[in-house]
Amino acid sequence: MSAADLRAKSIDQLNEELVELRREQFNLRMQSATGEHTHNHEHGRVKKDIARVKTVINELKRAAGEDK
Repeated sequence: MSAADLRAKSIDQLNEELVELRREQFNLRMQSATGEHTHNHEHGRVKKDIARVKTVINELKRAAGEDK
């Protein structure tokens, strides 16, 4: 997922994407706790994707004049 792709989406779509990524992060955490998780690199990828989405949401809000 690239920032350019995210910037093409609306804030509502980005919020939905953020919810999906949080669910994926939770599922990875549960898989890790139960010993099912084998791809440890996925944690870092999801964490970085969440940060990207949140950054683009904040950029769009500032551009629209919304402070929070």
